[in-house]
Amino acid sequence: MKPLTGNTLENTLPYENYVNPQIFEEEKKKIFQDSWILAGHTSQVEKPGDFFTFDIADQPLIISRDKNNELNAFYNICPHRGTKVEKNECGNKKVFTCTYHGWTFHMNGKLNRAPNFATNELGNHSCMPQVKLEVFQSMIFINLNPEARPMEETYGEFMANLERYTFLESLKKVRVNQRIIDANWKAVIDNYLECDHCKIAHPEFSKTFDMKNYHIDLHGNFSCQYSELTNKSNEQQEDHANFYWVWPNLMVSIYPGKEGNMTISQILPLAPDKSLAIYSYYFNSDEISKEQEELIRFVDQVRLEDFDLVELLQKGFHTNAFKHGVYSPTEYALKFFHNLYGEAMNVKEGML
Repeated sequence: MKPLTGNTLENTLPYENYVNPQIFEEEKKKIFQDSWILAGHTSQVEKPGDFFTFDIADQPLIISRDKNNELNAFYNICPHRGTKVEKNECGNKKVFTCTYHGWTFHMNGKLNRAPNFATNELGNHSCMPQVKLEVFQSMIFINLNPEARPMEETYGEFMANLERYTFLESLKKVRVNQRIIDANWKAVIDNYLECDHCKIAHPEFSKTFDMKNYHIDLHGNFSCQYSELTNKSNEQQEDHANFYWVWPNLMVSIYPGKEGNMTISQILPLAPDKSLAIYSYYFNSDEISKEQEELIRFVDQVRLEDFDLVELLQKGFHTNAFKHGVYSPTEYALKFFHNLYGEAMNVKEGML
């Protein structure tokens, strides 16, 4: 897709889609319970017995490594009466225990013991229901749709794009920051997919990157932003940083170089006007250098500036002033996202 041309105004996604609870519930089912979603990283489950919990679209999950060194993903729900089983965010255990009636489960989710039953042969109730899981470049993805196609079929181009970064497999999650944003998840994505606001809202970012030659390339279900540094030394890696957005809610920033690293942003929907932002930093060592600390500071500063913007934006969505916005000629990536959204929500062309 190319930048919009001409003087004809084109409408954005209706603001109703950013505030309506019914639409939000529909998004959870049609988008977040039917897409490959990043849940975590293999460095979080390195040893047998390691696990972490992850919630997406009101569905609580456990990702674990069992005694056979296999990774598993399953609902964090006891099949007996529907109780949430694991309360901790992460840890290492031999079994999971439901504190309601004492049922225990192996690290692969299968029933270990049901003390109020004479047998473990309880059909579908003999395990916590499994969820599709795939690992790519040490990133763990899950899909709640049991009929979901493999990632290769839906994200093959993106996966091929990342294959050139040979250092990704050696990275580990070193730091995580989280924040509740008082804005719809789509507002955060919208903000990420255009840089018209950068010179106004991100002065340090705009001085660091050449904004006159800032690119946003569109692909099947992802985009890539990049630009050269304004003050680039001869010692720096020739490859520029790439900032990927991957449908529906994932941002991956990759910084090549002598010590290549990656930062990942996940925007998880909580309510029509509330999202959880999870920002994770991946380096090749637990020891963070001064340069890496500076990178974290720089990235966090840009994010804080964006938080203020999208929260102001969300307040505007609730007013009666306008029913929708209009795309500027350079907001073609925004329109690209909205078209993907319309396809996922089964919205007929012309109704967005």
